[in-house]
Amino acid sequence: MKIAILGCGLIGQKRAKSLAGGPDAVVAVADPNLPRAEALAKSIPACAAYADAPSAIRHAGVDAVIICTSHDQLAGLTLAALNAGKHVLVEKPAARSAAELDPVIAAAEANRLVVRVGFNHRYHPALLKARELVDAGALGGLYYIRGRYGHGGRPGYDKEWRAVKSIAGGGELTDQGVHLIDLARWFLGDFPSVTGFAPTYFWNMEVEDNGFMLLRTPANQVAFLHATWTEWKNTFSFEITGKLGKIEITGLGGSYGPERLAFYKMLFPQMGPPETTIWEYPMGDRSWEIEMNLFRDDVAARRQAGPGPRDARAALLIVEKIYQESKR
Repeated sequence: MKIAILGCGLIGQKRAKSLAGGPDAVVAVADPNLPRAEALAKSIPACAAYADAPSAIRHAGVDAVIICTSHDQLAGLTLAALNAGKHVLVEKPAARSAAELDPVIAAAEANRLVVRVGFNHRYHPALLKARELVDAGALGGLYYIRGRYGHGGRPGYDKEWRAVKSIAGGGELTDQGVHLIDLARWFLGDFPSVTGFAPTYFWNMEVEDNGFMLLRTPANQVAFLHATWTEWKNTFSFEITGKLGKIEITGLGGSYGPERLAFYKMLFPQMGPPETTIWEYPMGDRSWEIEMNLFRDDVAARRQAGPGPRDARAALLIVEKIYQESKR
């Protein structure tokens, strides 16, 4: 595919790097900060730089668009790309609200175009291994999930765009929280019962710096999730418990620590200490590359196989319910 990248900040640069050496070609990049776009374009052979997104979308030969902007632009640029006949990979949360995704869903389905939402955590090796174990029945019927994800910010974090509600749509729940929600939905399905609390404890900002979630399926499976910007030590922990055992995932690499999965197989009928198997993944993060390969496959087959705008909409509806309960 020939690809245009909209947004040349940290995530746009990561996306470009993950494509380097692959079968796809980045032919255009765009950023309102033109020097930033030009700097990224110089690192990519035969790549044009633009200050406006529509020019990059219309660049000759573009098949697909990757959108890596602030949240206020995600849905609008996705819709513009779809209306131009392009497939889209848009970063999570894909919009500031569930309602912003309604025209995106309609346009994608009417034009049979693929929209993949960047829930790349599904493609970390420990999560892929967990999916394999669950699908093989190693845990039996699933009971509940516990998930924690957080960091402590940095000096001036409350002055960045993520702290501005009109731009971000919300705080930590729309940042790391939607990753936890998406993973919980991936394993347990939809959560019609939602309760939670979204306070601001530390940072001087109009959005929440913590999100506490209690989600329940019609089968009474439960997800206890906590996303936080006051963790101080970067943390990722995701546990899945079923009738026959438990999976515990810790770390995402880098500052979150080595990625590791422990499978605790309960022994019946004696029970007692479980049989334990541990997988460790010291390699670098390949989730972006895997996600891109799946996006390419989806486009080739004209199918919506991966997490798409309906998944993002479901996650944002959960976030909005918690905001309502918290009177935000």
